[in-house]
Amino acid sequence: MSAILIQALVYLAASVVSVPVAKRLGLGSVLGYLIAGAVIGPWALNLVGDQKDVMSFAEFGVVILLFLIGLEVRPALLWSMRGAIFGLGGAQVAATAVTVAGASMALGLDWRQALAVGLVLAMSSTAIVLQTLDEKGLRSGPVGRAAFGVLLLQDLSVIPLFALLPLLSADGGAAHASASAAQSHSLIAALPAWLQTVAVLGAVAVVVGGGRYLVRPVFRFIAAARLREIFTASALLLVVAVAVLMELVGLSPALGAFLAGVVLAESEFRRELETDIEPFRGLLLGLFFITVGAGIDFGLVAHRPLQLVGVVLGLMTLKFLVMFGLARLAGASSRPAAAVATALAQGGEFAFVLLTFTVGAGVIGAELAALLTAAVALSMALTPLAMLAYERIATALDAAMPSVEPEDTPFDEGPPDVVIAGFGRFGQVVGRLLTANGFQTAVLDSDIEQIDLLRRFGRPVHYGDATRIDLLRSAGAETAKLLVIALDDREKTVELAEKAREAFPHLKILARAWDRRHAYDLLRNGADVVERETFEGALFLGQKALKLMGFRSHRAHRAANLFRRHDRRTFAELAPIWGQEENYILASRDAAQTMDRLLQADLQRMRPDTVDDAWDTSSLDDELREQAEIERV
Repeated sequence: MSAILIQALVYLAASVVSVPVAKRLGLGSVLGYLIAGAVIGPWALNLVGDQKDVMSFAEFGVVILLFLIGLEVRPALLWSMRGAIFGLGGAQVAATAVTVAGASMALGLDWRQALAVGLVLAMSSTAIVLQTLDEKGLRSGPVGRAAFGVLLLQDLSVIPLFALLPLLSADGGAAHASASAAQSHSLIAALPAWLQTVAVLGAVAVVVGGGRYLVRPVFRFIAAARLREIFTASALLLVVAVAVLMELVGLSPALGAFLAGVVLAESEFRRELETDIEPFRGLLLGLFFITVGAGIDFGLVAHRPLQLVGVVLGLMTLKFLVMFGLARLAGASSRPAAAVATALAQGGEFAFVLLTFTVGAGVIGAELAALLTAAVALSMALTPLAMLAYERIATALDAAMPSVEPEDTPFDEGPPDVVIAGFGRFGQVVGRLLTANGFQTAVLDSDIEQIDLLRRFGRPVHYGDATRIDLLRSAGAETAKLLVIALDDREKTVELAEKAREAFPHLKILARAWDRRHAYDLLRNGADVVERETFEGALFLGQKALKLMGFRSHRAHRAANLFRRHDRRTFAELAPIWGQEENYILASRDAAQTMDRLLQADLQRMRPDTVDDAWDTSSLDDELREQAEIERV
């Protein structure tokens, strides 16, 4: 049996055992992964060997995470969150770096080393924070919005840090060139500085231009083939290609993936990309957390326990106080401010990369870097426990302190009120009526030509197969009130109604039916309301035909209403025998004959010179308008 299979067996077994137990204990999946890594690591059972190769693979989970974050960062979102990103986020990085640097200088570090340590430790863990907030149900609230804005600014700050940190070395960065040339996988490390700058800008331009003008046409071509597995492979190919390109020019692959996601954030394929890549993100992030747990140097912990504990607690306390103070200054109430500060109090995954980078650049020594690496890993492991402690304290204080409504800082256009599956001639009418009356909709369609046309008219339609429950969940079905099914495929419409009823029992499902038979199938498979696509249009056209044949407006209107009421009553009465072919046909004949008799009797009762009780204002208005038109002529 190969070593790879044995390692896969160990990692999977550790995850399957530890994560459910941690979740049952209320510790969260992240802490479960970290504990699993510590148990199978070299300082406990030693079931895995060198972590470097596994960590290189696992870090691709962070790359995918940043790509998915980029997909959420649309221009409208950036503008609506400008305060949280550039205001709160920028202030957090600057204030935390200065505070940690000051504490480091007080402990005896040179100002250059202290500032480098402050900048590195100002970063928080995007992976752990977002995963923890998702599990706590805080991702879409004010806490999640503020944390997301700060994390986004931190991730963007890594790019200038790669340029700034070498300047803090004792020789002003002269040692950086040889160190980076020896350590970097970059093909441009030996080039002059100006050529490196040109190459980096060129790589960024390739990602932006390719995403805008090349990738989207390619995805349209692939989507037209309707091969889901090829679309998934193409999404992964895009992420891997961007990551490789960024590594070749010496930039962070994760930030390159983030940039690619931003470029595609307005694309019609955003929802499908999110859904296809999400399972890989979960698996690889889990592997990343396990390798972080396995990589904790417990030998260093045992050798210098008080020093390490002091660094971890000092770091988390300083970051908490800085973030809490900034959030309060930004207008947040105490509870959300404390939640955001607790969530962001740890070091981040980029610290592992930056610490190695600073050692190679001659900014800090290897011994200090090892201590800080262990401190960052432990702070990441303590974050789920810190959030759990915060929740316990907040719950205990609820009885004594009045609740304060959090500030309203919109994260996005908000979760949808209605999810619409299919946006053809039927779905568009429903969608336009809903949005015109102030309701937020999320629209999915699988016809790429239709999507392309609608987006040219400014309609935000997303590509994807709505029968996929994971895609519906990504579109917001878990919080939406209604699901409107307006697909052109009869079988898929029934399939979607059945799946949605099982996965989202709270949803009211409204479905477009092709005919009476299809409507019965939909009702039996979970739809709450069905509407035959041609019924109302045909009925209204019949009403106009009656008027052209000499009926006054109110008589035609009443005849149409009578037909509608009788048809719907018959539809409900025949539903129990749907599927019993002979009985259904006989009952349908009787119903049609009853309808004819009712209409004839109603026609006899209504004479042109009588005032009818069923006269309504809409039909009267029609008649008066017609009379006015005749008089004007």
